[in-house]
Amino acid sequence: MKGEAAPVGEGAAPEVVALARVVARLRSEVVGLEGLAATTAVVERAKGVLMAQAGVSADTAYALLLERADRRGRSVLEECWITLGQVRVRPPQGTARISLTTPTPTPTPTATPAPAGPELAGHHNHNRDGELNGLLARIADGLAAAHGGDDIAELLVAVLGAATDVDAVMIYTVAAAGSLDLTGSAGIDEALAEQWHHIPPLSGVAALEAVAGRRALWLEDVEQDARRYLLIGNPPDRWPSRAWVPVPGEGPPRAVVGFLRTRRGPFAADIRAVLRRATRLCAGPLGAPPPRDPEGAGVGDHTEAVQLVLDTLAGPAILLTPLRSAAGEVEDYRIDAAAPESVDVAGRRGKELVGRRILETYPTVAGTALWDGYLGTLTTGTRYEGEPFTYEEVVAGVPRQSVYSVRASRLGDHLVVSWICHDTSQREIRRLADMQRLGNLGWAGWNLVTDAVTWSEQVYAIFDRDPGRGPMPLEELPSHVVAEDLHRLGAAVGRLLSEGQAVDQPFRITTRRGIRHLRFVAEAQTDADGAPVEVHGFFQDLTAQHDIEVALHESERSVLLQRGMLQAERALAARLQDTLLPIPDQSLELAGLCVDVAYVPSDSGINVGGDWYSAIELPDESALFVVGDVAGHGLAAVGTMAQLRFTTKGMTVTGSPLPDVLRRLNTLLLHTESEPSGSATATMVMARYRPWDRRLIWVRAGHLPPLLIRGDRAQFLDQPQGALLGAAFEASYEQAAVDLLPGDHLLFYTDGLVEEPGEDIEAGLGRLARTAARLLRQGRGETLARTLAALRTARRDDICVLHVHVPDAGAPDEEVSDSKVPDGDLP
Repeated sequence: MKGEAAPVGEGAAPEVVALARVVARLRSEVVGLEGLAATTAVVERAKGVLMAQAGVSADTAYALLLERADRRGRSVLEECWITLGQVRVRPPQGTARISLTTPTPTPTPTATPAPAGPELAGHHNHNRDGELNGLLARIADGLAAAHGGDDIAELLVAVLGAATDVDAVMIYTVAAAGSLDLTGSAGIDEALAEQWHHIPPLSGVAALEAVAGRRALWLEDVEQDARRYLLIGNPPDRWPSRAWVPVPGEGPPRAVVGFLRTRRGPFAADIRAVLRRATRLCAGPLGAPPPRDPEGAGVGDHTEAVQLVLDTLAGPAILLTPLRSAAGEVEDYRIDAAAPESVDVAGRRGKELVGRRILETYPTVAGTALWDGYLGTLTTGTRYEGEPFTYEEVVAGVPRQSVYSVRASRLGDHLVVSWICHDTSQREIRRLADMQRLGNLGWAGWNLVTDAVTWSEQVYAIFDRDPGRGPMPLEELPSHVVAEDLHRLGAAVGRLLSEGQAVDQPFRITTRRGIRHLRFVAEAQTDADGAPVEVHGFFQDLTAQHDIEVALHESERSVLLQRGMLQAERALAARLQDTLLPIPDQSLELAGLCVDVAYVPSDSGINVGGDWYSAIELPDESALFVVGDVAGHGLAAVGTMAQLRFTTKGMTVTGSPLPDVLRRLNTLLLHTESEPSGSATATMVMARYRPWDRRLIWVRAGHLPPLLIRGDRAQFLDQPQGALLGAAFEASYEQAAVDLLPGDHLLFYTDGLVEEPGEDIEAGLGRLARTAARLLRQGRGETLARTLAALRTARRDDICVLHVHVPDAGAPDEEVSDSKVPDGDLP
């Protein structure tokens, strides 16, 4: 390559000009030799692999590489990468990791060893580059056979694991409304994959932030990262370092790849580069294809047409043509077309750049991430988008630096390159514009001497004013202010203009889109006499904040109103409980029996639901025991409970048989309207005890069976037929009988005592039987009902328990039933 001397200024001595030319030529030659050394090292290693595999000579191995590259349409260097990447190294026994390096046979005398040196940034290690490029070639080869995200994730872990310490990979694709769906994973368990299979568009998730920001996130301090992000993993420090790299493609990223490592510490610079390039290789299989030439053909002789296209662009862009060696490797790039706005660090513009070579014009680009990005795009077709970097060039003896962000896309066998120059003043302008947009505020200035007014773009949006009309003078502002706020704003502006007193004043304006709530903050600059000569400040749109405050105030009022109504309903329910369902403080004696009652309301809702009981003595000196449960809670359930309770008493006192009582109660509910669901339903168990023969006659309507405890045995009574009250007109009810013995304990109860969500009712019945028997063995029979109710700490429903005890007279035990008690115990 021929070098060009850097400009040395007009009038320079001929010796200085000659020296500059020699320096430029030697510099380009050194760069070329470094590239040749790197290329030679890769080629010689690939030749060594073929010599070991096929048992051929070095010349034959090189001929094989040339033949394969020509047959497959690749360069020799690409074929060498793929050859090295196809070598499988047997891992040590007991491990499944893949080694970074591949075994290299003893080099032939013609082999050129790669230069030794550090591997990190600042020193270009070509062995390291060759090894990492070999990994990328293996990934490219494996992607051809990959089917779906899981295959891609497993390929990345298998190939990159040993070289980069990546232990797991998660691949997400962008779904509806900006959420993410897990489409592939490797190295994580199924439970974690199921937990994180969908990520809604929430803040604090690194994967979402990487997609939204279109940049890679490197999380390398788990304690600090955990305070900012919701980390994937159980526990979160399972992977102390992780990276989220968006998959590039046309438009916004449609996928993101997460690389998770159990190794602590930051990612090395070369590892970061490999992970980015590996992600770019996955763009096609993941549905984010990079931009390509539709027919796959080169630009050829259409450079003039490309120049015509670039002439229409407003920003910088150039067309690069790769210059290859005889072996097919890229040695340099030539600028063959340039947009008019293309300016480099030396000030060369547009057509002045055409014909220049990259390494001759910008020699320090060699060996950087930008150079590797160009080569990767040219090889794979994946668009390159590099991070901002600083480039320095000495022009006329003065160092000049600029910060650039570069993009490159393949066009046939060429590259289209565009860039952004991050000038300091331009960055500040963009930051100020972003701050105004995010804060919904804009700055304004008034020169009181020249009457000049300056507005930022955001002020026009706040006032809903066409920028073509220009900014608004202070005299016009009152015409837009709501009349009620005009006096306060006018007084504040008057003090600002006359006394130079700062202003911080809220006010409202009318626009085409309605009333807006604004804040005006301004201060004045004064002359030597203290008179204001200039005013500057900002307007801020607080409409959204005001609307939120109003909505919050209305919500607070609604909550307070609802709380008052609920307290009133609870107070009314408590009074109804005292009137309709008195609970005795101690055990009762009824028809020679000891009766204990417990009633506990649920933890939520009002204090009274539909559970109720009744225990009275009938005119013939027998005793009536009833426990019922009306569906639902609230005043409607209390009303139905009162209706059933008093109706049951009235019919049994007049001597009606128990089955007849249930039939009439069923008819009563079917013809009684109950809001909001129509007719009410209820369960009920009712028993009549005759003390003269100790016989208990009982009926049920869809209720749980009574529990009889005789001695050490707890059994549920066999249930007679009986449907739910209020369910059907043709319901039938039968009665059953059991003879009680001295020492017997009988429990009537509602379902709140035994039911658990998601559990079979038989398990709850079993717990009740075991717990009741245990309490009686412990001598707690006098308070059995209240103790059983108190043991239910999580009360999701009302609990009503009626305990009937036959005083012990020393009579022998008898069997009452063969019902089997399920296993379990009350909590």
